[in-house]
This record gives sequence, C-alpha cells and structure tokens, in this order.
Amino acid sequence: MKNLYILILSVLLLLEAQAQEKPKPVADKNMPEPTLSVTSHSIKVKGQVINYKATTGYMLMREEDGKPKANIFFIYYTKEGVTDPRTRPLTYSFNGGPGSSSVWLHLGALGPKRIVMTDEGTMTKPPYEVVDNEYTWLDETDLVFIDPVITGYSRPAEGVDKKEFHGYVEDIASVGDFIRLFTSRFQRWNSPKFLAGESYGTTRAAGLSGYLQDRHGLYINGLMLISSILNFQTARFEKGNDLPFSLFLPTYAATAWYHKKVSPEYKDLKPFLAEVEQFAMGEYTLALTKGDKLTEAEEASIVSKLQKYTGLSAEYIKQTNLRIEIGRFCKELKRKDSQTVGRLDSRIKGVDYDYAGERNEYDPSLAGAISGPYTMAINDYLRRVLKYENDLPYEILTGRVQPWNYNNVQNQYLNVAETMRSAISKNPYLKVLICNGYYDLATPYFATDYTIHHLFLDKSLKNNIKMTYYEAGHMMYIHKPSLIKLKDDVSGFIKDTLKD
Repeated sequence: MKNLYILILSVLLLLEAQAQEKPKPVADKNMPEPTLSVTSHSIKVKGQVINYKATTGYMLMREEDGKPKANIFFIYYTKEGVTDPRTRPLTYSFNGGPGSSSVWLHLGALGPKRIVMTDEGTMTKPPYEVVDNEYTWLDETDLVFIDPVITGYSRPAEGVDKKEFHGYVEDIASVGDFIRLFTSRFQRWNSPKFLAGESYGTTRAAGLSGYLQDRHGLYINGLMLISSILNFQTARFEKGNDLPFSLFLPTYAATAWYHKKVSPEYKDLKPFLAEVEQFAMGEYTLALTKGDKLTEAEEASIVSKLQKYTGLSAEYIKQTNLRIEIGRFCKELKRKDSQTVGRLDSRIKGVDYDYAGERNEYDPSLAGAISGPYTMAINDYLRRVLKYENDLPYEILTGRVQPWNYNNVQNQYLNVAETMRSAISKNPYLKVLICNGYYDLATPYFATDYTIHHLFLDKSLKNNIKMTYYEAGHMMYIHKPSLIKLKDDVSGFIKDTLKD
C-alpha cells in the first residue's frame, strides 16, 4: 500500500510540474524582414577608382510554412554602375572552424578594407589600424561575406535549437539555402558565381558545389579554396592512421628550415621540400606500414633522415615510434630556445609558462598574432564605417558550435573531395583554385596534394584544378608578399575561368 501511495504521489507531482512548465517560445511567422544598412564608398585599385555599395545586416531564413528559422548575418559589396549581371561575377565567401566568422578573409584579403599587420604577418601595437585594401578582389567580383549560425552576429530564430545548424550536413543545407535565397532576392541568378572558403570553409565550399547543383540547380563557375582540407583522414593523428605522419612531414621540414634547424647545405626551400616529399611518399611511408616488423637497420636509417629533415633529436624521434604528432612538434622544435612555433603559421614563435610541457600553452600564430587585430577591426568597422549596430557579441572564432555533428560519416573520415569530383564531372566548366601555405600546420600543403591526386578525375578534367603555393602559413595573406601573390593568382583564375 505504501509503494502504491508513493507511485501515485510521484505521478501527481510529475503532472503538476508539466502543467507549470512554460512552452518554448516560437518565433512569430509574421516577423518582418530585418532592416539593412546601405552605405556608399570608393577605393582605388591599380590606379582605378571603384565606387561601391555595402549592404549589411540579416537575411531572415524561414521554413516553407513561413516560420522563422535563423537570422544569418552578411555583408554584400557591389560595384556601382553595373547594369547587366551577366558581366559581373559574384563571390560568396566564408571561413571555417567550424565556429569561425568570415572576418579573416573579409578583412585580411578579399574585402575593400584590411587590418594592418607587419609585412611578415605579426601584429602591430594596439590599437590597430584599418586601411583601404589595394589588393581587394572587388575589382574582379562582387563579394558576399557569410557568417554561419552562431558565428559573427548570426543566430537561430527564437525557439530553434542550434543543433539544427551544427553539423556537416546541417551546415551545408543552411549556408546553401542562404545562397539560393540571396541569389534570388538580389537578382544574381544570371551572374557568374564563385565560392571562396578557407580551412573548414574549403570543406563547406566543396560540399556546397554538390549541394547547390543537386538541391537548387545552382551551378558554380569556380571554387577558391584557401588552406584546404577535403579528406579528414589526411589530418587525423590517431593510432592506426599513419597517413598524416607522412603528409605533415614536408611542413615540419619547411618549419625547421625557416627556423634554421636543418643543415646549411639546404639553401633554398623548394629543392629541399622536393627531397623531403620523395622520402615521405617512399621510404618513410613504407617504414610506417611495416610497423614493428621494421628492422633495426631500417629504423636507424629512418631516424637519421627524420632528424636531418625536422631538426628534432634522434632520441626524441625514436621515442615517438617514428610518428611525430603536430602538437608535439610545435613544442619540441625550439624547446632548447624556450620557444614554441605556431600551428596556423609555423613561422611565428611563442613563449610558454612550462617549457617542459608536451604541447603549446597557446597557438602564437592565433592568440599571439591575429586574434586581437581582427577582433578590433570588425567591431570598429561595422559600426563606424558600415553604420550597422548590434549589441550581440560578434563571435570571431567560437566553441559555441560544438559538438559538431558528423553523423553522415560515422566510423569513417569525412571526405568531400569526392563531392567536388562529382560536381566537376557533372559541370565540366567548374574550375578550382587551391592556395597552399608552406608553413601551414593546420592544413598542410602536401596533404592537399595527396587528396587531389587521389580524386581520379577523368583526364579531360584534370586541368580544372590548379594549385598555388605561398611562403607563409594558413592565412597566407597576413604575409604581405603572399597577399600580393594571392591577389594576382585569384585575378588570373577568375579571368581564365570566365573566358573558357
């Protein structure tokens, strides 16, 4: 009887709690479209004055029944005086993370303004300076900078769970649907269209090349992939996956060369890297596949060459079982100098509290070089120049998108290179420019080279993909000479793509 009483009491308490529970708020279907800020500006590029308009604000994304789903923040730059959209390309741009806003490409390379860094790519003394970007892409193409949901000012609509946007499939759909709606609203269906992505943004761009074609019939002319990662197996340091150890080695070697940790006999970077690449794909890969079947003589030979190419000690290399993981490398290379090297840009050095530790306290090429300048730049620029006000924090690079959902590839590595291959096969006019930094330890150039050479594109389509290289890191544009080269490479790519 006592147990029955407790059961009845529990049910009554549960029903009372449910009755008192407030229903989750739902956004009003009659919610008006957000107000946009429109401003006019001019800039001189290669001696030519370009008058342009900036449109800033939210695109309200709705379900088909009209229910609001998300407010996606964007900045849209258009060249004034263009009457025929067929003559003016349009580029949609975004960064990666996942969890990154579009600020890096926007104020680093593509947009009409840029943050001033030193010529080598390190920060100046705060407060930082924003100047006209004479290397903007605006002379070649109109630009749309997109902040995926929870990055920048973009947020889910009231009552919508952020999980609906935070996964590979979910992200491709939300950004792809934004592009479709934007293209319609601003009457750009008849314009040549490009996607420009950086880091995970290249993953997104490759995925969108398929989604936009298959879901919306929206065909892209070109992809500009900056610091690319398309096959995640190439960058996942896990037991049983030896591929990254071979593919990261040339970037380890470039880093050691830059910091003068290799023999002076290697005077020039590119011939040195050609030698390392041959070793990485040959003798070193074979040794890794042998595992503990490797003989003592074979191991000694591999250790000797790894020491020669990476600047690490023979003892340390043996302790790693010949498998040098990225985080350890960044800490170990300059340990005797009481310094670390950056992951995003291994040219940049940092200092730690604990020099005996196994990993960096922070990435000096992020927190110690670019985070402060870019954060200041976007917050000042939006209010003061673009006349857009919003009291939300502009999320530059946030962990609020985690956990990121990869349910589409459970027990697999995400590989969107196949999506891109399929998109090119269906649309043989789709061209791809891939830009790689030699000192990028986040998305190493040799891993991208491996991915592209395992696409198995038809021979008639292999020239659709072009690779370029820069003596800088992940964000090669923070390095002034690489910024100039990137501008020239992209201008040539757009022209070549449109003339075919």
